[in-house]
Amino acid sequence: MGVKSALTIAGTDPSGGAGIQADLKTFQEREVYGMSVITSVVAQNTLGVEQVEHLPISFIEKQFDSVWNDIKPNAVKTGMIATIDMMELIAEKLKGSNVPYIIDPVMVAKSGHSLMEEESRSVIRNMLIPLSTVVTPNVPEAEFLVGFSINTQEDAEKAAKVIVEQLGAGAVVVKGGHLEGDAKDVLYDGREFTYFTSERLNTHHTHGTGCTFSAVITAELAKGRSVKQAVKTGKAYITDAIRYSLELGNGNGPTNQWGYRLQGLPNQEG
Repeated sequence: MGVKSALTIAGTDPSGGAGIQADLKTFQEREVYGMSVITSVVAQNTLGVEQVEHLPISFIEKQFDSVWNDIKPNAVKTGMIATIDMMELIAEKLKGSNVPYIIDPVMVAKSGHSLMEEESRSVIRNMLIPLSTVVTPNVPEAEFLVGFSINTQEDAEKAAKVIVEQLGAGAVVVKGGHLEGDAKDVLYDGREFTYFTSERLNTHHTHGTGCTFSAVITAELAKGRSVKQAVKTGKAYITDAIRYSLELGNGNGPTNQWGYRLQGLPNQEG
């Protein structure tokens, strides 16, 4: 029957709202077989990050090889990749694989806690982004990648061009959640801009939005959708996940992976 599979390489969230847990929930909702390689074990919840422990590089490699040598995924995404050694390993493993690769450049948790070593941030720009099919930064992440402030739609478009044309990404979605007005995301694929707009929802329950959005794109690319189709589905999915958020926890609560069902987004159409 040709079930498709997707692999997430990221850190954990024991409260279930972000990281590996959010990715696997999303893969399941998008009807692809989800697999994972854990890079870091994170003690966090809706209030913030309490402790982070990075797994040994040799064990991360063992996890990767165990998956790749048995069930080679149809698409791969990375989330929290905290150290240079991790990035070098992933770059080595994915180089020349011809598998769609989605980067969610997770640098800071929703609570404001740093999730990536400072010196690692330039390595993701120089080593991993050139291998990517799609990169999905929010405004602060995009600002770091391009080195200038993003305050307007025009700034976001300029940043998108830099990330594709100078840093070497296949395509980029600069997410507009940090800008004023409606939540307008900019997709640039090296040829044209495409815009995806949704109303701004008045909620602080947005823990895991970046993970979930990029996981949808990964699942859709695994199923053979185009980048534009995948991003369109991702935008509709995450909007409903925020709209119908679960209101759990005492801080920034998690989004709702099954919120799209309440809105009627077709589960197999891009």
